[in-house]
Amino acid sequence: MGDRRAPGSPWLPLGALLLLAVALRFATLTTQSLWFDEAATHDIVRLGLWDMLQQLPHKESNPPLFYVLEWGWTRVFGSGPFGLRSLSALAGVLTVPVAYALGRQLAGARAAFAVGALVAVNPLLVWLSQEARSYALVVLWSALGLLLFLRCLDDERPRLLGWWTLASGLALTTHYFAAFVLLPQGAWLLWRHPRRRAVIAAVGALLVLCAALLPMLLAQRGNPYDISSGSIAVRLLQVPKQFLLGYRGPLQLPLGLLAGLLVLGGAWLLVRETDPGVRRRAAGVAAIAAIGLVLPLLAAVVGADYLNARNLVPALVPLLVALGVAYGASRRPLLGAALAAGLCAVSLVIVIAVPLDKAYQRADWKGVAKALGTTPFARAVIGSGEQPLAVYRRALRPMSYYTGATIREVDVVAVATGGTQGDTPHIPPVVGSAVPGFTLVQHIHTSSYELLRFRALAPVHVLPDAVATVRFGDRAPSIDLLPGGR
Repeated sequence: MGDRRAPGSPWLPLGALLLLAVALRFATLTTQSLWFDEAATHDIVRLGLWDMLQQLPHKESNPPLFYVLEWGWTRVFGSGPFGLRSLSALAGVLTVPVAYALGRQLAGARAAFAVGALVAVNPLLVWLSQEARSYALVVLWSALGLLLFLRCLDDERPRLLGWWTLASGLALTTHYFAAFVLLPQGAWLLWRHPRRRAVIAAVGALLVLCAALLPMLLAQRGNPYDISSGSIAVRLLQVPKQFLLGYRGPLQLPLGLLAGLLVLGGAWLLVRETDPGVRRRAAGVAAIAAIGLVLPLLAAVVGADYLNARNLVPALVPLLVALGVAYGASRRPLLGAALAAGLCAVSLVIVIAVPLDKAYQRADWKGVAKALGTTPFARAVIGSGEQPLAVYRRALRPMSYYTGATIREVDVVAVATGGTQGDTPHIPPVVGSAVPGFTLVQHIHTSSYELLRFRALAPVHVLPDAVATVRFGDRAPSIDLLPGGR
């Protein structure tokens, strides 16, 4: 079964991995701007708890646990970027010791270190750990559930089944797509676990929980999504790329080819150079991940299309576990260590590059907020998107369509965006050249945002349509009001 009982303390290598995970997630936690989905989190967790729970079915697309925890978390650490994101960062850090334990459970100390290292530096996991959304938390619960599942296979005590049920329930109440990696685990336990009644009770409890979540899920189906706007085939091809390289980073083609070769090397080690018992267990974990990928694809094909790397992320840790076991438990330890080090190096290049270059980051609303500065008079802000910018400029509010406002300045803004699917960020072209009654006094153009500042000689009372004659892109822009002195 491999080096399951390798001598030596596990705490030193695990401690090093934890320090690395903390540094990669917390040191640059507020470097990137908040984006639209994080601004939505910001807005909803600032409500009272009961109001937030009532709004979740209408404004969000996930179960309630993350928002409840985030609500309490921001009451302690604040609702600024650090407070919003630090819960996810903590979840990302805690996933590392769980991954380490998974590797140790399957194949011993070397495999544990390889798995922990891959999880600590994975670009997508680092990115999601720096985001005020539910993805890092569901990865933690799903990984913990997988660990308890494996222990249930080795230890038939009902207590472990209870812990697996608890971890799985936490995953389900954090993100619906956790169900796709839990389904094969439940089926496996029903098939192989000798305590049949205990397993039926555990799986039954999860089915009851699914039934309880169903009304919220059905209510949230009517919420707007932009996931299905692209081709399923393209989004499916993006999944392995984003699982390995994240959304954006330097040298995507050469690093992608190199990472792919390193993964293929790990697959070869698993098939040809690993003890059969370890290979079977690692292949079982990989099969759980594969089912967690295939079932959402089938759902997308029949019309329930929510296919993207974010939603499939509960399958990422199981894949990294299988890969880390291949690297760490093969009969060619030096080759396995070299392949693991190579993949970690690729990941670190990307993770380090992202905070250093805005081209690889989320839309730069923080930069726009700083460029707007302060003025003694009120102004209209065209194209702000309102939500992200309002986190940095709290006084921003929609301009009344009927009554308008008295202003002296019109600021037209745009940020470079590439969505979250990895496409190259770009600023849409400007449409229109003049705002009636206002003169262009400043044009700021950077790689991450653009700002046109129009100013009148004296305050003018305007309606929104009168100042929206210049915009970036073809879509109708948001028209907001920023009071004087803000």
